[in-house]
Amino acid sequence: MPLTNLIGDLLDDLSRPGMPWQIGSIVAAILLGLVVTRLARGWWQRRRGVADAMHAGVDSFARVMAPLLVVALLTLAQFVLNKYRFHTNIVKVAIPIFWSLALIRAAFYLLRRVFARRGQLGEAFVTFEKIFVLLVWLAVVLYITGLWPDIADFLGSYRLQYGPKKNDFVSIDDLLQGIVTIVVMLMLALWAGTALEERLMGMTALHSSLRVALARVGRAVLIVGAILASLRWVGIDLTVLSVFGGALGVGLGLGMQRIASNYVSGFIILMERSLSIGDMISVTSFTGKVTQINTRYTVLQGLDGVETVVPNEMLISGTVQNQSLSSRRVRAGTKITVAYGSDLDVVMPLLIEQAAGTPRVLEDPAPGCSLSRFGPDGYELDLGFWIADPENGQGGVVSEINKKIYALVSKGEIKLGYPSVDTRLLDSHIASVVARIAKTPEDSSPPAH
Repeated sequence: MPLTNLIGDLLDDLSRPGMPWQIGSIVAAILLGLVVTRLARGWWQRRRGVADAMHAGVDSFARVMAPLLVVALLTLAQFVLNKYRFHTNIVKVAIPIFWSLALIRAAFYLLRRVFARRGQLGEAFVTFEKIFVLLVWLAVVLYITGLWPDIADFLGSYRLQYGPKKNDFVSIDDLLQGIVTIVVMLMLALWAGTALEERLMGMTALHSSLRVALARVGRAVLIVGAILASLRWVGIDLTVLSVFGGALGVGLGLGMQRIASNYVSGFIILMERSLSIGDMISVTSFTGKVTQINTRYTVLQGLDGVETVVPNEMLISGTVQNQSLSSRRVRAGTKITVAYGSDLDVVMPLLIEQAAGTPRVLEDPAPGCSLSRFGPDGYELDLGFWIADPENGQGGVVSEINKKIYALVSKGEIKLGYPSVDTRLLDSHIASVVARIAKTPEDSSPPAH
């Protein structure tokens, strides 16, 4: 039995003089791998900065580098011990264990870099990680115990028929290898696409829309290339994809027009640069800051924090009000009614002074005040000013200016206009009643008989 042989070899090594060298080699490889990894990570953090190192995933990749270094050192130790004719059964068992640890950490690194959003992991993702760990350790146990070749032979001998011809069959071993190859290549493509996107987003010299477009195109090219390469390695004839392409074209023509339109609209938006991340726009009844421009939809974040997913087709076919397309300067204002009799030559410069001293208000163009009209309650003045950050809203700066104006009103420097009631009609009516009473004889009783 393979397991019996393994146990016998390990017990035999315990009684031989080379056993301390094997244990020492394993301990030394682990310590040296950890020390080298820590030194490399510290050097990278000092060179690029802690925040940038975290952003690039260096800390996560260092967890992969440590077991890989241990495997390399154990392989070197095995070669040296074999040269001096020492038994290395314990080292042979340790090498696949650390290989499996490196594989698990590498898979976790790739998965979290690609699928983890904002550092959050879903329950399904965590469950998948646990299942993956269980499968890897099971494979290691089968390999160490020597049962793996028997299982591989069984999987290779069992074949599945997939066509009418006698040669249309595939073994389970080939099928599993094909699935693993496609998944690995796809994961590497997604990881490369994520790294490319982060790299492009850090290039401030390029326009934000161009960076997003290059990142989307680059990821799509990597995914398609990975799928085609994996299918070719598996042995699938790529000419069969022509049938799939025809079916996809029919599907797009019949039932996926809107989806295709949204994808095409997304690339048009990114290429023509009509919208950029950070722009404050209004489309139909939605207003907000553009936080994401994807190939199918665009995300708007309102001033209340609510995010709206807008299909890209609406941004192409509808009217979009962009407050920061060519210039980020936006005019805002507030209205005030001052009482009749106020000196406008004094009040209007005073209002302009309050706006000019408020944060976020631009000096150029300077604030201005104009007389809108003569209202029923007083002079209606319009105080206008400009801001350069429309994504932060106008309510805050308008409130600050209104509070300054209220302070002037409280001091009596500005008199507000109040609604007035015209009482002249009522006074004339009372006067006519009083006149009739005055003309009435004092004794209006009938004469005595």
